[in-house]
Amino acid sequence: MPFPPAVAWSLARRMLSEEDLERARQVKIADAGHGYDPFGLHRAFVALGLGIASPLYRRYFRVLSYGADKVPADGAAVLACNHSGTVPVDGMMLWVDVVLNTGRVPRPIADHFVPTLPWIGTLFARSGMVGGSRGNAKSLLKAGQVLMIFPEGVPGIGKPFAERYQLQKWRVGHCELAIRHGAPVVPVGIVGAEEQMPQIGRIDIPAFGLPYIPVPATPLPMPVRYHVHYGEPIPVHRDYTPDQADDPEVVLEAAARVKAAVQDLLDRGLEQRGGVFE
Repeated sequence: MPFPPAVAWSLARRMLSEEDLERARQVKIADAGHGYDPFGLHRAFVALGLGIASPLYRRYFRVLSYGADKVPADGAAVLACNHSGTVPVDGMMLWVDVVLNTGRVPRPIADHFVPTLPWIGTLFARSGMVGGSRGNAKSLLKAGQVLMIFPEGVPGIGKPFAERYQLQKWRVGHCELAIRHGAPVVPVGIVGAEEQMPQIGRIDIPAFGLPYIPVPATPLPMPVRYHVHYGEPIPVHRDYTPDQADDPEVVLEAAARVKAAVQDLLDRGLEQRGGVFE
């Protein structure tokens, strides 16, 4: 990181209310003895992350949150959410929503290229992001952390506008991890992000770790209103035994349950909202 925690705190104090600063001070981390957890998370950068993202959360996307109390107050859990928007602002908004409404710092599981991005990869790591290796996920769940996973992956953020709110291929790793390491899965449906930056085409040339270059209809995300809906935790850790994590049919069944729950949240959220900007 190009600056130390003291500078991050100083910057955050200029951006945040005292209430939000106190939230950042109170978040629980597994301090390894020097202010950082074993993956590089630090409260100062949680505060800085809130300082950077909360104006977008509160004033630009005007996020409305429903059911954040369904995220367990402690212990391991996996948040499984739809992914969309051409640029992954939805992940940032979900991170802020969980921190502000639960006091927990969710650990976004990123595609392999994200931690390698200059400067921003380190900032994300200091705020809670981890690379998407099985070893990282196992360690975090064993430590009672909340993982934030987007099973659609890159195809989700790159879906054509005509396919908005239609879940793409649903990866199953989130359920395999939850079953193996004893965590419930909380389905999350984000309504709004799918319209923020319609993708009208793509250039099939790899860039910055992405498999293609998106061609959006707008240069920046539009100020759509986000609605973040949390569903009831799906107790895969009780419905299946850890050894069943090795059974592909069981994992597929569990993942199908989660996918159906997320799609139901999206469908109900679309019915509930008045319009894209409401």
